[in-house]
Amino acid sequence: MTFNGKWIQPAEFDGIRPLDVFHRERQALREDLTHPEELKNLHIHFIKAMTVDKVYEKITLRVTADDYYKLKINGIFACQGPAPGYFFCYYWNEYDITKLISSGVNVLDFEVYYQGLINRVWNSGDLRCGMICDIVGSIGGREELICTSDESFSYYISDRWPDKRTFGYATQFCETYDATVTEPALRPVSVNSAPDYIFAEASLSPIKVYEAKPVKTEVLEGGMIFCDFGRETTGTIRLSAKGCAGAKVDIYFGEETEDTSICTRSKMRCNCDYHDIWIMGDANDSFEGYDYKAFRYVTVAPSEGVEITDITVDARHADLRDEDVVLTTDDETLRSVFEICRHGVRCGTQEVFVDCPSREKGQYAGDLTVTGSSYLWLTGDLVTYRKALENQMQSAYIDEGIMAVAPGSHMQEIADYSLQFPIIALREHDFSGDKDFLKRCLDASEKMLATFEVYADADGLLDGVTSKWNLVDWPTNLRDGYDFPMTQPIGPGKHNVINAFYVNAVRCVEKIRDILDIPYEKKYDRLAEAFNKTFYNAELGLYVDAPSSSHSALHSNVLPLYGGFAPRESEGRIADFIVEKGFCCGVYMTFFLLRALCRVGRWKDAYKLITSHAECSWYNMVREGATACFEAWGKNMKGNTSLCHPWASAPVTVLIEDICGWRPDGTRGENHAPAGVDVDVRWFKR
Repeated sequence: MTFNGKWIQPAEFDGIRPLDVFHRERQALREDLTHPEELKNLHIHFIKAMTVDKVYEKITLRVTADDYYKLKINGIFACQGPAPGYFFCYYWNEYDITKLISSGVNVLDFEVYYQGLINRVWNSGDLRCGMICDIVGSIGGREELICTSDESFSYYISDRWPDKRTFGYATQFCETYDATVTEPALRPVSVNSAPDYIFAEASLSPIKVYEAKPVKTEVLEGGMIFCDFGRETTGTIRLSAKGCAGAKVDIYFGEETEDTSICTRSKMRCNCDYHDIWIMGDANDSFEGYDYKAFRYVTVAPSEGVEITDITVDARHADLRDEDVVLTTDDETLRSVFEICRHGVRCGTQEVFVDCPSREKGQYAGDLTVTGSSYLWLTGDLVTYRKALENQMQSAYIDEGIMAVAPGSHMQEIADYSLQFPIIALREHDFSGDKDFLKRCLDASEKMLATFEVYADADGLLDGVTSKWNLVDWPTNLRDGYDFPMTQPIGPGKHNVINAFYVNAVRCVEKIRDILDIPYEKKYDRLAEAFNKTFYNAELGLYVDAPSSSHSALHSNVLPLYGGFAPRESEGRIADFIVEKGFCCGVYMTFFLLRALCRVGRWKDAYKLITSHAECSWYNMVREGATACFEAWGKNMKGNTSLCHPWASAPVTVLIEDICGWRPDGTRGENHAPAGVDVDVRWFKR
């Protein structure tokens, strides 16, 4: 993609070179790479009065900004974006804005937000800031340029967002908005004469944004208004009020209620303090939040004499429609479990697959294995999924072993997650059949495996993968007593889970080579044999956690069964062991557990686990009031539990594909569901 426009930025960024924020997790940033505090949390308005003096059949906007933009045309919201990306493959959007443009002068107001924090959300904190756009009109199949970003734009940096408090993992600034502050005068923009962005070849569809109203509103003591939006919601607030200049309105968001005067638990379990403040500028005024939050409840607390006249949320998430996948069942447990998982995926798919839309907002590779598969089954949308794979491959710019969060300026590496890249590559091919893309994924997979091979012993197994965090499962209290010291960095010695993921990664890479008809030296059979020799205890008929251990954790037995390299004669014993244990693991590991059971024909057991009413179950989330799947089995099972975490959505894939028999190509195999249970995947028919 090549823009006609210039990259425009505030003059405050003149002469500033971008900071190189990319590094290995245990490699410190250079001390001279400091970020000015005054250049954080900036709301920059790029303004242009654009004259349209022809009648066009269509008017198209092509635009991107760093970190993010929201555009109003003649005061009406038009669009927002882009999806987070690395500067060397920066994403952009294309919109049909014909209906928003009138004959004569049209005022464009791009509110570009530069956060300036190092976190999992954007590639911010690197001092790359600004925007670029083209607006073209079409007449008779021919395009002509109407407007483009250049020196004719003006800008100001709003002084109305003074708050420097952050929450989550430095994820977001608190949004105090003081409308009594007079905005600065417009200034000429600066043009970056040598921007280093490389733009993606094609535009990405924007996130779905729509108006949502509370399903229940209650007036509390003192004129406070309590709103229930009915279920987990991701979005930004819009308020209108009557009062006077300087009047204060407190806004509290939360995923839960509590027995306090404000009713909304704004100091959330996930370490987000969702309390914003609006200071009115006029007797009739309105407020719009900028950055999205995850919540169900909102309490608006106006000062005396203020009347709140409207409360609306601009909800935003993936365009995931319930009618695309229809579950038929009289099993209310199954119905409730499926719906919290579906809605968790909906809210957790922003412009990336976020691990949670509150505390982190980052696209984690391991979460992607689960969430991405659920999303494909619920939507059939390969664009968002493929972008996620692209982001992981792009992270090889930092480390060919693949980063745990991609994109994003927070550097984190998790060995278990890197080794799952071939799984998600094959999943993409299952749905697309695209061998060219699979070949690119193969190249990235083999480079990734090469970074692990340096830890291989004489048998080819991994010993002491110190370069990355060895996770096993999360939270730590749900590792089922895994008998290996999980220090960071990990110490010397071989342990089961990391090697099971490694053996499975090699298996997947060889499968990819078979699909592509590329010859190779076979390693999988030898590695599987070495793994079984090292970790399989024939007397127990189970796997142990480490060569010197006699302990058999659930995780140590799930992964060999999932990967298909457990001895055939042991599969029944291992499956029995898994069923007996139940979910003494985190929700993330259930994806592998349930699919392992289904792989050996234990569909009824998988169904029983999905619909279990035990303490560690999806129904326990429902019992605790979930409308989206949680980060852990219950609110108190993890110290900072997010109440919307789509890595818990394993039942979506397992029910549709493994139990009901649907295949990614739209055909259907044997249905193993109980009588009266069926799933209709209707997007296949479009």
